[in-house]
Amino acid sequence: MTEAAEAHRIDIEFHWGASRLAGALVTCSAVALGLSLVESRWQLVVFAAPMVGVLCSMGRQPRAPRTVVCVEAESVGFFEGEHVRLRIWVETDPPSVAVELAVSAVAGMTMQVVEQDSHSITAMCTARRWGRYPIRARVTSTARGGLLAGMTTFDAIELYVFPVAPARSTAIPRTELPDRVGPHLGRRVGSGVEYADIRAYTPGDPLRAVNWPVSARRGRLHVTDRLSEQAADVVVLIDTYPQPPGAATAATERTVRGAMQVVQTALRRGDRAGIVALGGRHPRWLAPDIGRRQFYRVLDVTLGAGTGFQSSVGSLAPRPAVPPGAIVVGFSTLLNAHFATALIDLRKRGHVVVAVDVLRDSPTTAEHDPLLSRIWALERSFMYRNMRTIGVEVVPWREGNTLDEAMQLIPDRRAARWTPR
Repeated sequence: MTEAAEAHRIDIEFHWGASRLAGALVTCSAVALGLSLVESRWQLVVFAAPMVGVLCSMGRQPRAPRTVVCVEAESVGFFEGEHVRLRIWVETDPPSVAVELAVSAVAGMTMQVVEQDSHSITAMCTARRWGRYPIRARVTSTARGGLLAGMTTFDAIELYVFPVAPARSTAIPRTELPDRVGPHLGRRVGSGVEYADIRAYTPGDPLRAVNWPVSARRGRLHVTDRLSEQAADVVVLIDTYPQPPGAATAATERTVRGAMQVVQTALRRGDRAGIVALGGRHPRWLAPDIGRRQFYRVLDVTLGAGTGFQSSVGSLAPRPAVPPGAIVVGFSTLLNAHFATALIDLRKRGHVVVAVDVLRDSPTTAEHDPLLSRIWALERSFMYRNMRTIGVEVVPWREGNTLDEAMQLIPDRRAARWTPR
């Protein structure tokens, strides 16, 4: 997860212009001089002369010295519905310079001001939907003479709101796993602890595997075979390519939440999980790893937060991001040819690849024509068939179904069950 943000300082520069006081002086002097010409009254010229003199000194009036905006947040990354305390304040040298600070958030984020004065604002921030939320700050200052006013607007900080994955587990595609210490019971004899069979001793068997009670009864050495322990590498592929408006844009929500649910399930089972975000010219990726920290790092990659991920060039998944034997689960609308090519490339590398179709409706028409809907459904079914012919399983995530129900449709690609001798 994105680390808690320490107070960082931002040097700002004002854009200077005439203040309201300068505008009032210009108006009064212009009216007085105009009336003096019309009425031929020299007294009005004497009245306007001091104001004109003051306006002539506008360029030499001292402006605000170095101004720094400090930003401090409990954390720049948090989950939906959580509250984060944010404090922004202005420091000037000397401190007596008059400045005003205003803070605003983009639509979707709620800011509740706790403390506020002209130099600082403390607020509680929360959002109900995941995303990136920049916090805008506006600082205004007035020169010492009062005739110049400066203002600047900038993004003080960007907050990252992470999606909350459902607590339920998700079925991971079943396939042969590499023999690595893990939570899954293998089907081959290995170095695990689960009983498999008892057989006669052969030269080279370790002595710790000798079953002494059986050997004593049978009069010759026998050893106990154990089933291997295995762990899976699960890599989630998410489609971040621009989507057409309508149903395809709404499917982005399911893409992110489904990916987080798969990663959460894999890490809870003790497997390694990673992520590849394909979209644009520089895919973001994070190699599979274990632990709770990995889950937060995957969240950062999803929103492009922090610097804990790597990037590459091209439209295919980088080889270091997908280790040999890894299980790949892709979430996409399957409307972009580059993403489909990346799935096919991973299948050619020998990976088990499953694509979850998050698009539930045609993105082409707002008003549904029964004939067009039927043609769209047929085209999608043909695409499913073609992808399965290549070896990429495609499962639709239909309305009203959970992700686990959709993933149950994936066939078991494991070899025949091992039979003890």
